[in-house]
Amino acid sequence: MPLQKQEGLEADVADIGLDALVVADLVYNKELSWLAFNWRVLHMALDVHVPLFERLRFLAISACNIDEFFCKRVGALKRQEAAGVENLIKLQPRMAWTPQQQLKHIARDVRLMVDTQIACLTEELLPALNKKEIKLVDYDGLHLHEKDQLRLYFKSALEPILTPLAVDPGHPFPYIGNLTLSIAVVRRFSEILMMMLFNLRLFLYHLDWSDGRAWNLLKLMSTFSKSYNRNAFVPVEDIIINNLDLLFGGMEIKGAYAFRTTRNADVARNEEEAEDLLEMIADEMRELRFAPFVRLEVDREMPLEVVQRLVMELGLNDLNDVYAVCGPIALGELASLPVKLEVNSSLVYTPWTPKTHPRIQGADIFEVIRKGDILLHHPYHSFVTSIQHFVEAAANDPKVMAIKATLYRTSNDSPVISALAKAAESGKQVAVLVELKARFDEERNIGFAQKLEDACCNVVYGLIGLKTHCKCILVVRKEDDGLRTYVHIGTGNYNPRTASVYTDFGLLSCDPDLGMDVINLFKYLTGYHRQVAYLKLLVSPGTMRNEFVWLIEREIVNAQMGKPASIIVKCNGLDDQVMVTKLYEASKAGVKVDCIVRGMCRIRTGIPNVSDNIRVVSIIGRFLEHHRVMRFENGGKAEYYMGSADWMNRNLTRRVEVVVPVEAEPLQKELQEMLDACLCDRRNAWEMRPDGRYQLLGIGTMKTPPREHTPQAASSKLAATVENKGLHEGLMEIVAKRCRKARKLIMGKRTEASRKLVIKTTAV
Repeated sequence: MPLQKQEGLEADVADIGLDALVVADLVYNKELSWLAFNWRVLHMALDVHVPLFERLRFLAISACNIDEFFCKRVGALKRQEAAGVENLIKLQPRMAWTPQQQLKHIARDVRLMVDTQIACLTEELLPALNKKEIKLVDYDGLHLHEKDQLRLYFKSALEPILTPLAVDPGHPFPYIGNLTLSIAVVRRFSEILMMMLFNLRLFLYHLDWSDGRAWNLLKLMSTFSKSYNRNAFVPVEDIIINNLDLLFGGMEIKGAYAFRTTRNADVARNEEEAEDLLEMIADEMRELRFAPFVRLEVDREMPLEVVQRLVMELGLNDLNDVYAVCGPIALGELASLPVKLEVNSSLVYTPWTPKTHPRIQGADIFEVIRKGDILLHHPYHSFVTSIQHFVEAAANDPKVMAIKATLYRTSNDSPVISALAKAAESGKQVAVLVELKARFDEERNIGFAQKLEDACCNVVYGLIGLKTHCKCILVVRKEDDGLRTYVHIGTGNYNPRTASVYTDFGLLSCDPDLGMDVINLFKYLTGYHRQVAYLKLLVSPGTMRNEFVWLIEREIVNAQMGKPASIIVKCNGLDDQVMVTKLYEASKAGVKVDCIVRGMCRIRTGIPNVSDNIRVVSIIGRFLEHHRVMRFENGGKAEYYMGSADWMNRNLTRRVEVVVPVEAEPLQKELQEMLDACLCDRRNAWEMRPDGRYQLLGIGTMKTPPREHTPQAASSKLAATVENKGLHEGLMEIVAKRCRKARKLIMGKRTEASRKLVIKTTAV
């Protein structure tokens, strides 16, 4: 968290009425709440208990997060500012901030964050990595013969593809792409300031390094010198800047400075008038290449007159859009630093290999599901041997008649896409909704949609005015007693890459009611069917919010009647005003409310007679907390739900989301165990304080939480492990132990079966 409170937010809100409490920007602002989350991510880079190279990765993640924040969230505010939205705000200034006010608060917070990132890198991480023989080498510190080698490299590999672009009355300002690192070269000719620009992305993208990969933006290359080991790197922009005399022979160069630009990625869509959604999104992608600039990052040594010229040419409003960096620009690229580490290096987390779910090991997937629902927990359980196996088995099974799926985000080489295409090519009915409007994945999803169409799949591009965010797969199989439906309903995307670092739940079931619900859901997604009510599923934007409200109101009634009443909500974001209001009402009625919210959260805890029964916890660790789970005490007969929906306004009103009740008692116990573990964490858990700021649990005044949690399903051993080592380490230990036990049991059964077969054969 920042050293001081975020500008504009009030620390003491006890005197604010409930109606204002849920709408006022001075209590909760979405943009500042997101930045507070990114401060918690940045803390992982500052935490000396985190392995050193992992700290560098968290630093890069926090920088990438800021890039996306400017592209999307700041971009949206810039559009509002240009449209004059501040003139439409009629509420009191303390209740609703104008876009200009929000941009001012954001700029202040981000400048402090960027300075903290640079200080973390230059004062802590780089010196510590240098001791471990991982070096980001300063060009000026190289020996003369090393500079000579890099000069030869410049002549052979860089100079031929460099094109200086003049900026003067005779040369228009060149095109610069989004998140592009460039170099401004300044010289004086007859006392007139001249600039030459190099767009690094234009040429560095095509450079292949020793491992065959092309590294974008901040390109780091191994030095050729024997003075350094294989983990020594020099930024390519430094090589260019220090060899400019080869490009400008006989000219006096006054200076060369790196800078980076960010364009607006927020778009205004008119989907109702679109004749073809695919064509509309494709056009948007082309238009975004020329979207307005929203941020300029510059080398802190860049002269003011050069900065002002860039601000003018880029069409930025003023110097408030400029961020001077005293260190490397584009820190996000450090995540792709091609460092070669020894096996089991102490610089990284202990490797974790996801385990095959105990019930799936060596068994027919459909037969296992028929015996009872299966709860998958990624990345502890393997995506490959569960969800991927489920889809591939369905594609290869001659008894399977149809497969239907929703795809929001997936990987470039997705085996799920390949399996669906194979199923269609073999004659099965395959219907896939590919959400083209998934932010920053539009182009990738367009490619997937076209690939699936080429394989004869029935492809839907999404619904007009809504994003389809639910994660569902339906398999229809012809069996002896007729057609049977198998479903997977999850909290996370069908992406094998993110499944190894995102925590998500998935339910495999052949419950006929769930099967009918998912059939009706796809009728809605692919056709014009309107389902009024579902047998078990909670679906938005239909009745989901109202059903959650009813569940909260039931807890309020139970509390008033003296019955057990409590609510646990685990999600990525919680800002829907209706849900927040109901949680405040529940707290006032005496309902114990635990909110495990990774990111943005509108609730303020600890307000007397309003939220003194509410805890808000945020967990940041080696895995990204991503699952959404809700638990309602229900007078002692607890009900559990899981699905794709956060309690954000966008999820409950503008997205197609699915939440499923988890009814099997063993699976409920697994969910409760995870919730217990979250609420027992003293290593990676942050507790919201009454002033709205978060403090890491287990230290200082937060040595113990304001309200202790009594585990209901987690063993004392798991609770102790989580308290000392953190949520993820505790769950890895228990999952590994259970999978080993299941494997031994399976091997024992196989050994016994083989022994009986030998005895029988001998007898014959």
